[in-house]
Amino acid sequence: MPVPVPRQRESTAVESGQALLPKQQAGSSMGTTAASAPTAATAPAAPAAPVVSANSTDLTLLVIEDDPAGTFTVPSLLDAAGTRVRIRTARNLTEAERLLTDDVHCILLDLAMPPPSAGSSGSSGSSADDGDRLATLRHVLRLAPRHAVLALTSETDAERAAEAVRVGAQDYLFRDELDGRQLSRAIRYAVERKRADTAQHKLAESRLRAQENARLERGLLPTPLLEGSNLRFASRYRPGRSRALLGGDFYDVVRTSDGTVHAMIGDVCGHGPDEAALGVELRIAWRALTFAGLCGDELLSTLQQVLEHERESEEIFATLCTVDIAPDGRRAGLCLAGHPSPLIARQGRAAQLLPYEDGGPALGLLPRARWSRRQVELGGSWSLMMYTDGLIEGHVGPPGSKQRLGQDGMVDMINRQLAAGLRGETLLEAAVNEARDLNHGELTDDVALLLLDRG
Repeated sequence: MPVPVPRQRESTAVESGQALLPKQQAGSSMGTTAASAPTAATAPAAPAAPVVSANSTDLTLLVIEDDPAGTFTVPSLLDAAGTRVRIRTARNLTEAERLLTDDVHCILLDLAMPPPSAGSSGSSGSSADDGDRLATLRHVLRLAPRHAVLALTSETDAERAAEAVRVGAQDYLFRDELDGRQLSRAIRYAVERKRADTAQHKLAESRLRAQENARLERGLLPTPLLEGSNLRFASRYRPGRSRALLGGDFYDVVRTSDGTVHAMIGDVCGHGPDEAALGVELRIAWRALTFAGLCGDELLSTLQQVLEHERESEEIFATLCTVDIAPDGRRAGLCLAGHPSPLIARQGRAAQLLPYEDGGPALGLLPRARWSRRQVELGGSWSLMMYTDGLIEGHVGPPGSKQRLGQDGMVDMINRQLAAGLRGETLLEAAVNEARDLNHGELTDDVALLLLDRG
C-alpha cells in the first residue's frame, strides 16, 4: 500500500538543503501529493519526546513498506537537535532482514504489509492463515528483538495501532498526519523507550538471578544432623562479600550411629565465590568421610587430597577445626589444622580456650602433613563455641587503630556476655555485633560461629 511521505517542516533542517517530499502517486488510494500534504500551519503538533543526549551518534531508520515507487526521496534528515537520521527502505520482509544490521536503531513498519509466508525465516508457519492482524509486526519483533519499532497505519485503524504497542512496538504513527518533524521526534522517543525497556528487562533478569543465587546459597548452608542427641545447637554465619549468603567459611555438625557428635568449622583463604564453592566441597566431603568412620589424621589427610584436587592454584589453603564428642558428652577429641582453638565455658567457671599446642598446619600447605588428635575433658555441663578468624581479626581501639581483637579479647568479650545471661543464638549474635562495633564498621572477612551446649 502506498505510504504518504513525511514532509519536512520549514523549521527542520534537512541535509544538503533537500526536503523530504513524496513522489506523485497517480491513482493512489490515499490521493496524497506534495501539493495536498498538510502545511506547517495546519499540521497537528507532535507531543514532546525524550531528548537524545547531545553526544549521541547518528540514528538509522529502516522503513519497511511496500510502495513500489518509493516514498522516501532523501537518504537522511537532520532533526532540531542536530542528530542526523539515515533512512533505509525495504520493500518486503526478506529485504528488511538483509538490511537489518547492528547499526539500525529504529524500524518503521507499515502495518498494511502482507504477513510473512509460511516458509519465511522466523515465521511460525501459521500466521498467514490464523487471521492475526499483526502477524507482520510479530515477525519483525522476532527478527529484531533489540531494535525500537514504530508502527505506521491509517487514522481509521487506531485500534490496531494501539494493539501494536501492546504486542511490543514502542509507538505508532498515523500516515495521514505524518511529517518530518513528527517522524524525527517519534524515532528519538522510540529509541529511548527501547533503551529504557531493555534496561528494565536486564534489571529484572539481574534480580531474578540474584534470587536464584540466594536460594542456591541457602541450599548449600548445612543442616545439622543431631537427631537423638541431647546437645543444643546454634550458629551464626555472615559472609564478608557484599550481598552474598555464602563465603569461604564453612561448618557442619552430625551425629553418627554410635552416638558420637562430630562438629567441624573451617575457612578457605579468601572470601569470594570460588572460595565459597571450595568450602562447600570440603564440608560435603567431611560429612561423607565422617559417616564413613574416618576421624583425626586420616580424615584430615583425605580432606587435604580433596583440597589439592579442587583448588585453582597451589596458593589456596584452608584451616580446619574438628571436634568429636563422646556419646556421654564428657570427653572430646580435638584436631586443629591451622585453625584457632574452640572456646569452652563450663558451669561456674570463666570461658577459656581449649588446648592448641598440638595443632598442625593448614590443609594444602604441606604435602605430607600429619595432624594429632588431642583428648580433652569437657565436664558435665558446658558450652563449646567454634569460630573462624573473621571474628577475632577485627580492629579495636580508636578509629584507624591497628590493634586486633584477638583470641584474648574475644574470650573477655564472651565472658562479659555470658555474665549478662546471654546464651545460644543471642550470644552469637551479640558476639558478632560487638566485634563489628569495636571495628567501627563491618568486618571485612567471613565470620562463622557455632555453639554446642550440654546441660
